[in-house]
Amino acid sequence: MTTYAVTGATGKLGRLVLDELLLKANPREIVALARDPAALSAYAQKGIQVRAADYDDPASLDAALKGVNRLLLISGNAVGQRERQHGNVMAAAKKAGVSYLAYTSVLNAQDSKLKLAAEHALTEKLLEGSGLNFDVLRMPWYSENYVGALGPSIEHGAIYGAAGDGRLSTASRADLAAGAVGALIGSPGGKTYELAGDQAWTMAEFAAEVGRQADKPVAYVNQSEADYAKTLEGAGLPPPVATLLASTSYLAGFGELYSESKDLSTLSGKPTTPISETIAAALKG
Repeated sequence: MTTYAVTGATGKLGRLVLDELLLKANPREIVALARDPAALSAYAQKGIQVRAADYDDPASLDAALKGVNRLLLISGNAVGQRERQHGNVMAAAKKAGVSYLAYTSVLNAQDSKLKLAAEHALTEKLLEGSGLNFDVLRMPWYSENYVGALGPSIEHGAIYGAAGDGRLSTASRADLAAGAVGALIGSPGGKTYELAGDQAWTMAEFAAEVGRQADKPVAYVNQSEADYAKTLEGAGLPPPVATLLASTSYLAGFGELYSESKDLSTLSGKPTTPISETIAAALKG
């Protein structure tokens, strides 16, 4: 029996991965790893093994990975700590005899200018020297990142950003979960996948689609990186977060969130979700 394990299983992506795995594997073959196992009680009731695991606690990782064959390492969210934390998971995987590991990185990680890419690139380098059989699953920005505040945007008739005419190859979390499970179950290892959405779009196209669905004119307002950071702060975001998001938007204007790869739809076995559908789902609430 092959045992599949998922780290960070309480997160939005992690739960979707578990849902997808339940469609493809016996619950007894699935191990969900989380700092708080109680948060996954609904999955335990479905027969999934839920084990305590903390990226900062090597002993917990050693215990959690016993008997695991194939592992999905979902990147941690502790900025500045990821390389060390991911290294702890790799060491435990090696010790447990894990035969395959897939890691969720970011699009074009080794060449990316995105501030968040550096730790992913370092993790990829760690994997290369780990002795493990692995794949890198380089993920785009989530489509859901763009639909969280459509109400005010529609009310004011404007969506702000700093991406210019840059094209964004986003994908939904469900798309990415399906792709990750495709790799976890079927990939032989030794590959780097660029998991881009099938249909790229610009912010102007996004705003026009929001307006079309809302039946109200909505325009894209392109700002400088600094001005967009101020706009985000004005919306209530902490300055460091606003600065990071403004930088990401600006760099998207130079192709940092774009890829023509069709690896995602190939791994998942189905087309990715168009941004229009993500918008529609958000507007329905």
